[in-house]
Amino acid sequence: MPTRITTTYCLLLIAALGAFALSLANGSVGLSPGQLWHGLMGEDSLARAVVLELRLPRTLTAFAAGGLLAIAGVLMQVLLRNPLADPFVMGISGGAAVAALSAMLVGLTGLLVDVSATLGALATTLIVFALARGEGGWTPTRLLLTGIVMAAGAGAVVSVLLAMGNDTELRGMLFWLMGDLSTSSNPWPLLVLFAIAVVVLFPLARHLNVLSRGELQAQMLGAPVRAMRIAIFIASSILTAATVTSAGTIGFVGLVTPHLVRLMLGADHRLVLPAAALLGGTLVMIADLCARTLFAPRQLPVGALTAIAGVPLFLILMRRGKTVP
Repeated sequence: MPTRITTTYCLLLIAALGAFALSLANGSVGLSPGQLWHGLMGEDSLARAVVLELRLPRTLTAFAAGGLLAIAGVLMQVLLRNPLADPFVMGISGGAAVAALSAMLVGLTGLLVDVSATLGALATTLIVFALARGEGGWTPTRLLLTGIVMAAGAGAVVSVLLAMGNDTELRGMLFWLMGDLSTSSNPWPLLVLFAIAVVVLFPLARHLNVLSRGELQAQMLGAPVRAMRIAIFIASSILTAATVTSAGTIGFVGLVTPHLVRLMLGADHRLVLPAAALLGGTLVMIADLCARTLFAPRQLPVGALTAIAGVPLFLILMRRGKTVP
């Protein structure tokens, strides 16, 4: 067992480093390994500008965004004990997008857009849980269905906001909604949040293992269920909002990645959380690389590519009965 775990983590790390290197070397202008090295060392001014000023920030943003979405997906699936839960399906991404677009339309920029997206994600989460509460409290199925309805409603509101927007900005807003990393210039806030999420959540993995078996059993074992639920609500909203403001709406990463990791490592969240973060970041880096190179110099929306790859993959996992939390 330890050998399998070590091998899996080594393969994930190699895949992440490989995707990182390919992302830096490839784009509308390809760079040889030598040019890439000289660019990183600052010995070639043109290669340095391409690598350090354009591709490196975008690649780091893609890795952090994918890792955060994967972590949020793990948290949501544990909270709802449902393999279909993730920020995109539950409407959290949609709520953040609505708030961010609304802030843009009234002229807000920068930090105010980030704050708006966070508040939108939190508000959507609260609305979902308020509407899903019935006799006997919440049930995972009722929460999931309510989240799906909220996601559909958020999509409709986004369409209205786009119709109200300036025609000259419409294409950029559409690309941002479908996942756009072309404007990424400062990945460090997202990377810092990614590091904080991994460091803070890893010690809570044991509690997540207990909570995933059911709230009643978790209470019997002395886990702080109520506090954990509130923490998961807030953490999922913040992680999702930060990703939406930095990279747009990228779906299916938080849905598929936890399942793939559980197939490789089992259901122990001490192993699942860091592996999901690593795999999610790798998948989004690969998607962003494909978005930049498949039809270069044209660029595709990253979120569209993750959906194209994620839908059939999830259907295969579901058909094989592997989508269990």
